[in-house]
Amino acid sequence: MSLIIETHTLPGAIAPYLDRLADLRVTVFRAWPYLYDGDPEYESRYLARFASAENAVIVLARDGDRIVGAATGAPLIHEHEAFLSPFKAGGWDIDRIFYNCESVLLPEYRGRGVYRQFFDAREQWARDLGDFSHAVFCGVVRPDTHPLKPTGFKPLDPVWRHFGYTPVDGLVGEFAWTDIDQQHETEKPMQFWIKQL
Repeated sequence: MSLIIETHTLPGAIAPYLDRLADLRVTVFRAWPYLYDGDPEYESRYLARFASAENAVIVLARDGDRIVGAATGAPLIHEHEAFLSPFKAGGWDIDRIFYNCESVLLPEYRGRGVYRQFFDAREQWARDLGDFSHAVFCGVVRPDTHPLKPTGFKPLDPVWRHFGYTPVDGLVGEFAWTDIDQQHETEKPMQFWIKQL
């Protein structure tokens, strides 16, 4: 097993990987805590929007020809209003924030430092652009009493703090998707974590 991490930034370079990114998103986000019941139509719309975002980046983890992980990022200004509104309400300059959209990695490749490389590559890209003061990402907030929470689950909060990110009280967005045990979309709270670049 030989992992290669590579970064693609031009829209033309990102496009060939979008189908595989969609597959990874559906696979990884099906697990706790996202419990996402993958929607191909949504994936198509979401990824088309991402691919057209100016200054977007995708970082891939490959094992040979197989893409086993991916991380994406783009200026926050390109995101949905549901993600922008908490920043606007808090007086943040959204033009200066780079959003780490997602980090997805197949379980058998975790624990090898790939997530760190994903974050480092996106942060470096944002620094190289020169227009951004902060990087952010968000994570779903689930109640401890949720019936699908796995026994012994350990949140990744210590990892994110080790990477230099801090959750900001009150900086919470809402986003809807259908859970694997539900029939309809429901809104979920998404806590934002931020790091000064």
